[in-house]
Amino acid sequence: MNDTGTRRPLKVREVKFVVAFARYLSGKQITPNQISVISILFAALAAAGFICFALYAHWWLLILAGLMIQCRLLCNLFDGMVAVEGGKKTNSGELFNDIPDRIADPLILVSAGYAVHMVAYGAELGWCAGLLAVMTAYIRTLSASIGAPVDFKGPMAKQHRMAVLTIACVLTAIETLVWHSDYCLLIALIVIILGAVVTCIRRAVSAYRFLEA
Repeated sequence: MNDTGTRRPLKVREVKFVVAFARYLSGKQITPNQISVISILFAALAAAGFICFALYAHWWLLILAGLMIQCRLLCNLFDGMVAVEGGKKTNSGELFNDIPDRIADPLILVSAGYAVHMVAYGAELGWCAGLLAVMTAYIRTLSASIGAPVDFKGPMAKQHRMAVLTIACVLTAIETLVWHSDYCLLIALIVIILGAVVTCIRRAVSAYRFLEA
């Protein structure tokens, strides 16, 4: 990530521990682009957790998936901080900042759909959530490319989607232990889908109003 004007606004960047760790990473032989690519690995591990849960229904697999989702988000946080605050930004930074996210989002969301056992259409919900996640980013980047401001508004931007899914992982793990069901994961996917639709509409409308003003 190279332009502070196109950064997702996150208060966590001001947390002292986060700042200190970003400074530590900046002093090592690691580039922000490498951190961005590593986020795909964590997304793949989260997806593996969901797929294994679909096959074996062990509750701890959901906890693993949730942890990997958060590790993916940490990569998304620190790549930008190492690039901007650490002074390691590159001309190709935006490619590495955006392309891995377009892989990671559907990888996680689609696999989460396959992890739903309670209905026959869980996979379809996962694919829908994954495609809508890509669409929210597409509208943002398209709008910016034609002159509108970069728009990270929700209600279901990336950090919101991953927060909902992480919470669902914990709740579904408990649900699996107690009731042997996974309705929380099902509900989370529906919430993500509905929220992503609203997010797409809000971003498109905002861009339209700005461009036509």
